[in-house]
Amino acid sequence: MARISGVDLPRRKRIDIGLTSIYGIGRKTAVDILKTAGIDISTKTEALTEAEVRQIRDIIEADYLVEGDLRRDIQGNIKRLRDLGCYRGLRHRRGLPCRGQRTKTNARTRRGPRRAVSRKKG
Repeated sequence: MARISGVDLPRRKRIDIGLTSIYGIGRKTAVDILKTAGIDISTKTEALTEAEVRQIRDIIEADYLVEGDLRRDIQGNIKRLRDLGCYRGLRHRRGLPCRGQRTKTNARTRRGPRRAVSRKKG
């Protein structure tokens, strides 16, 4: 079983798809890594040799920020924005969208489920 950056890669998938299960690696990055390593992208993960897995692991460790380090870096950036008190930091602090989306409707992912508002009869 191929284990890279603390993640077990899916066995029966192609290696370019399997690498995307690592946080911080998408399709383009996976293909770039495989080109650098000289491995065919249609190879299944279970067909990789130990030397090929080691080569992929070395390339990722040398050139890319993935998994825990990337998560820590992103959280640090958000904390910095919050501490600065800039607009984006305030939006992060309040749990609202910070990239200009509308909030009168939608934005349910950031704001959470709707809360029922009771009306008085008057």
